[in-house]
Amino acid sequence: MDNLTHSLTGLALARAGLNRFPHATLLAIIAANIPDVDMASWIQGRFQALEIHRGYAHSLICLPLMALLAVGITAAISRRRLPWLLAWMIACIGVASHLLLDWCTSYGTRLLLPFSSRWFYLDIFSLVDWIVLAVLILAWAGPFLSGLVSSEIGGSRSSGKGLAIFALLLFVFYAGFRGLMHSRVMSQLESRIYDDVLGGPAVRMAALPRAFSPFAWNAIVEGEHAYRLYQLSAFGMFDPGEGNVLYKGNWNPDFATASRTPAFRYCLYFSRFPYWQEAPGSGPEEISVVTLTDLRFGAPGESFIAVHARIDHRGEVESTSFAGQQAKR
Repeated sequence: MDNLTHSLTGLALARAGLNRFPHATLLAIIAANIPDVDMASWIQGRFQALEIHRGYAHSLICLPLMALLAVGITAAISRRRLPWLLAWMIACIGVASHLLLDWCTSYGTRLLLPFSSRWFYLDIFSLVDWIVLAVLILAWAGPFLSGLVSSEIGGSRSSGKGLAIFALLLFVFYAGFRGLMHSRVMSQLESRIYDDVLGGPAVRMAALPRAFSPFAWNAIVEGEHAYRLYQLSAFGMFDPGEGNVLYKGNWNPDFATASRTPAFRYCLYFSRFPYWQEAPGSGPEEISVVTLTDLRFGAPGESFIAVHARIDHRGEVESTSFAGQQAKR
């Protein structure tokens, strides 16, 4: 999920009882974000960041090391010696919260590296969930609001512990509710027959969360020759004949050539619903442009996961680019 959500989750965990020593709150916030240290790979470019992000730094085997790194950073910032064992245990909880939240998204994470490169995703949260953010912001702002009220009436200021525990419990309840709604939408998708709309049975499908409502979902149903893209309500009527149709292009030599480049190989590994397109090139030496899009993140032209290959007159890849940026060959 987004780093504001991770930070506020770390803060709520600290206020709920992890802040056992000075700077424990800072430690919990750093630990809840530390797996995203791999975003430093953006310096090398967007495609390199896609390859590295949610890799080893997000794996279970590296969780203790990420926690140790968070403790070291906190000690360096606070310039004081910390109770290392206790600090490390608190940091492990913060790092675990990050991995758990990323697992809940449709982007997913690679928890079992280096033993398995499988992506894990629960598809119950989008990368940013505004309801979750609202709850966590309320928990963060509670003590400040309480302090303002207390200064007016002369009462004691709240530590925010009760509100933090409430926010975390509400977060867990909301995640469970979203999981229930996801199951309901998946049941709708799985109970329909798609032979008429896809030219054959469905081979794969997914219900993907939207940011503002647990009742509204995007859905993708894949057949042998086409995709159907739907917008569904967990409690609405579903007609499989509705939705946008994206017909798959026939596999051709240009697709095969592009698929052998590092950029396309990685995107094929990353994508759950890869969609191939080919368009005429813009110059005399450029015969065509092949595009591979991951439909999880939007229709062609909208998804932020899209890689392009420019094919020259010899049928060879002239260059590849990812999201408008040159990718490695």
